Order: sequence, then C-alpha cells, then structure tokens
Amino acid sequence: MASIKRFEDAEIWQDSINLSKKVYLVVQKFPANEQFGLTSQIKRAVNSVSANFAEGFGRFSTKNKHHFYTISYGSLLEVKNFLYLSVELGFCRRDDIINLIKDTETIQKQLNALMKALRS
Repeated sequence: MASIKRFEDAEIWQDSINLSKKVYLVVQKFPANEQFGLTSQIKRAVNSVSANFAEGFGRFSTKNKHHFYTISYGSLLEVKNFLYLSVELGFCRRDDIINLIKDTETIQKQLNALMKALRS
C-alpha cells in the first residue's frame, strides 16, 4: 500500500468496482417487484465495498483505516449472502453467481491481507 498514492490504483478498489458492475448486470434480471427489496439491498451493499475502501484509504490513522476496511469487508459478506439468497428465491441460477462468489472471495483475501498488515 505504501507505493499506492490514490485509492483508484489499488487492486482491491478496482476489483470491487468490477464486482459492482457484474452484480448490477445480474440484478437487472430480478423481478420488478424486488426493485425496492433485495435488488436495492444488494446494490447498496456492493457499492459500500468500494466506497468504504476508498474512505478508509483516505484516513490517516491506522485505527480509522482499519475501521472502514472492516465495514467494507462486512458489506462484501452481505453481497455474498444476498447472492446465495437470490438463488434460493429463484431470482437467478447458481451458475449466474459462481464467478461472483469467486470474486467476493478474492476481495475477502485482499482485505484480510490489508487488515493484517495494518495490525502489524
């Protein structure tokens, strides 16, 4: 992280933006009556991943950085949960989310490594 000057250059942020784009494509196919339900919740959660990473990146204290990275991590787990739920509710197929789940797990590992480095 020391050599990265802008949050936009961080792989975690780039990956989380790409996840957002992919999630938006999947939820476009959800039923219209879910627009203000699960669709809205999953969009808020997926957008929170990159937004909280960016906010944490801009903080100066390690404690504040860790706080926002933790929120980003929690939002990522919400996304993962909502993806599984969308399959269970029949809004999409398991095949539609397999790669999204892999993407969330990649970002989880990145955030874990970052938070571990902050604790050191």
